[in-house]
Amino acid sequence: MAQINADENKNQDSETFAIIGAAMAVHTTLGRGFLERVYQEALAIEFDKRIIPFVMESEIPIKYEGITLGTKYRADFVCYGEVIVELKALTKMNEAHLEQIIHYLKATELNRGILLNFGASKLEHRRVVNSW
Repeated sequence: MAQINADENKNQDSETFAIIGAAMAVHTTLGRGFLERVYQEALAIEFDKRIIPFVMESEIPIKYEGITLGTKYRADFVCYGEVIVELKALTKMNEAHLEQIIHYLKATELNRGILLNFGASKLEHRRVVNSW
């Protein structure tokens, strides 16, 4: 069974560090209280400013035992062609939100994801690395 390491401090890489930095800039400017879509649009602007390649609302095929399913996942962002970025605007995240991005990584066979929550007083972020 695949193990998932969800930890902000271990195994930092420059791409996820850049994504989190852009999100921090957005949260610093806007604060909390907006809808998720507002943060998504602002983050796209910040990614452009920082030259972070991204696709917004990227449709990603889901595979089951090597077979592509008809159902597709729509990621808030896919950055650098391989990092799923999932946005939330909640007072507090819970384990179900973390499990959501873990499932997306498993289904898409991508290895890195970031869960960002703009709804808290400070930006919450969880970096998830698929370790299989």
